[in-house]
Amino acid sequence: MCAAEALAFEGVGFAFGGRQPVLEGVDVQVPAGGLCAIVGVSGCGKSTLLRLAAGLLQPTAGRIRGAGDRRAFVFQSPTLLPWRTVAANVRLPLEVLGDLEGAGPRVAAALARVGLSEVATALPRTLSGGMQMRVSLARALVTRPRLLLLDEPFSSLDALTRRRLQEEFLSLRRDLGITTVLVTHDVDEAAWLSDQVVVLGGRPATVQAELTVDLPRPRTRELLHDPALGRISRAIEEAL
Repeated sequence: MCAAEALAFEGVGFAFGGRQPVLEGVDVQVPAGGLCAIVGVSGCGKSTLLRLAAGLLQPTAGRIRGAGDRRAFVFQSPTLLPWRTVAANVRLPLEVLGDLEGAGPRVAAALARVGLSEVATALPRTLSGGMQMRVSLARALVTRPRLLLLDEPFSSLDALTRRRLQEEFLSLRRDLGITTVLVTHDVDEAAWLSDQVVVLGGRPATVQAELTVDLPRPRTRELLHDPALGRISRAIEEAL
């Protein structure tokens, strides 16, 4: 994996086609290797901010530093091509980038990281929702990103699968140390997974609060019952 790098939103604003801004004056610093969760009510601009970091949109005000060209995006839906095998889906971004040197071993390594080596030749329709999301994560990791962006990747899963995948995600990040920005509407998820939580709100959306999650790592499932985590979750709710 490439070394992580810091990400900075500096006075970032965005408006669609000259209309009223969606975002205004967003200042957020994410240190190299850190995990920042972005929370807020539906429609407040969380996903827009993530797409700006991904380069899918361009700010109409301010700037974003540190996004670089090694960015990977995991959408809320796995968005897999149904006619391609698991391995071929993971290989796809390497084909798009024209970065095929060592593609076979890189795909195999990415699938191994998410525990899917045995289904490399399967089609997506044969996999559970959780397994499809693992494929989506492997597809992001195969590019060796410096910055990983996730837009509510666990929200469509059942509670048991979601918790299991969150734990696997924590383990992956511990091994890889990638700078990560996670959009979520789940305050407990934000508190449990992240190092910092940014609360967006208002119209246009601005940073309403920024909280540091000063809890030890590795984060275990037992931490979910820790009063300290509960206090952080309540602080996030109060800021919404």
